[in-house]
Amino acid sequence: MILSKTNLQYIRPGKIEIPNEDILNLPERVLQFGTGSLLRGLPDYFIDQANKQGIFNGRIVMVKSTESGDAAAFANQDGLYTLCVRGMEAGQLIEENIINASVSRVLQASTQWKDILQCAHNPNMNLIISNTTEVGIQLVDDHIGDQPPSSFPGKLIAFLYERYKAFNGSEESGTVVVPTELISNNGKQLKAIIMELCRRNALGDHFQKWLETCNQFCDSLVDRIVPGRPAHEVKHAIENELGYTDELMIIAESYRLWAIEGDKKVADRLSFAAVDKAVIVAPDINLFRELKLRLLNGVHTICCAAAYLSGFDNVVQAMNDKIMCQFIEDIMLREIAKAIPYPVPENDALDFGGKVLDRFRNPHLHHQWLSISLQYSSKMKLRDIPILLKYYDLYHGAPPLFAKGFAAYILFMRVEKEENGKYFGLRNGKYYALHDDKAAWFSKIWRQSAPSGLVDQVLRETELWGHDLSLLQGFPQLVKKELELMMEKGVAETISTGIV
Repeated sequence: MILSKTNLQYIRPGKIEIPNEDILNLPERVLQFGTGSLLRGLPDYFIDQANKQGIFNGRIVMVKSTESGDAAAFANQDGLYTLCVRGMEAGQLIEENIINASVSRVLQASTQWKDILQCAHNPNMNLIISNTTEVGIQLVDDHIGDQPPSSFPGKLIAFLYERYKAFNGSEESGTVVVPTELISNNGKQLKAIIMELCRRNALGDHFQKWLETCNQFCDSLVDRIVPGRPAHEVKHAIENELGYTDELMIIAESYRLWAIEGDKKVADRLSFAAVDKAVIVAPDINLFRELKLRLLNGVHTICCAAAYLSGFDNVVQAMNDKIMCQFIEDIMLREIAKAIPYPVPENDALDFGGKVLDRFRNPHLHHQWLSISLQYSSKMKLRDIPILLKYYDLYHGAPPLFAKGFAAYILFMRVEKEENGKYFGLRNGKYYALHDDKAAWFSKIWRQSAPSGLVDQVLRETELWGHDLSLLQGFPQLVKKELELMMEKGVAETISTGIV
């Protein structure tokens, strides 16, 4: 039996939270660009919980821009999917199964663009959410008349222009736009792109004023580990327990946070925030952003290569190893927590770091290191290089564990095979894919340079880092030493040196 509206009546209560049928008839109030696990595991979770408590009373229209994936599954299951929450809170094991009924329908941008634009005529659809990955918020010379425009900002401004025309530019037709892409000032950056596209498309002063005064683009931060679809055997066991099959099932940790920068008007529009203290609407969210960006994402990034090349496929495997766990804990609490490039009280940083370590140990989350390595170089620049520079400002020397992690990153980017424009590294005789825009560059310098000279080239790459890292006294020498040890003795043994 497949999960669907018709089959809800046959699902056994007790082991799962089942929505009332009335929720499936709520009006559409949210346009969401993206269908991925993070959106379904966090924003859509809050909306679903609010609907079940009679607070928000609105459903989501998802816009899918890629051809691959799960659009058909959403149609087959009437937008329903199972969220399996697995984690630890205050020492207690959390296991919850929730049928999420927040999604009304999924529209494919390439074939249903007119239907998407028609949503702009819905007076209730005044909230827009997005997660199009970090590269989604970029300026592309889009034309809003295209069917559809190629970029996410292009699609968004086309929707907003359609709404502006539909309601004659009325103030009440304005929207609140909340991007969740993991970049700094995501709302401000998106708004700047939208305003530039307005100018390039010559959409007029009146529309520009409506964009400026009637719409709010909110910076936001999402924090929940949502690995997505569970492993086959885990999914099969859950389905047997619940009594139905679900092609959209996802797993998420119990910890959750959505911090949104906004005023009372934004808070009123996002009425679902009242359902959970983990939704924060505040005038300034930088503290939340920095803690999460550095102590969760930054630690993931700087430890990724060291853990993967030591033989661990996912985070929980690494945390179950005494040496690797100690390395991750030490680099987090001794180096990163003490050099966050933002005024963070040390106790707040250490407290947040302790919670992150508990999340890393969650036995139900098998967060793959190779997934974390996606666009590894750009993540290193965004998440970790500011920490390195701040460490030097504070302590005037090289962070030794950070140097180990950076050396492992360089070794991880060693290209051992190129095939049809794709690049692969090698671990224990097996190839792994390098999904990184700098892979071709690393392939070239690994072929042309000895490790010592290669480190110098990497550190001097100001186009990548925004700084000449070779000028950091002692850092190049330390990275070279660690890289040579890793190539001679292996990453695991090198990491263990100095770890008690």
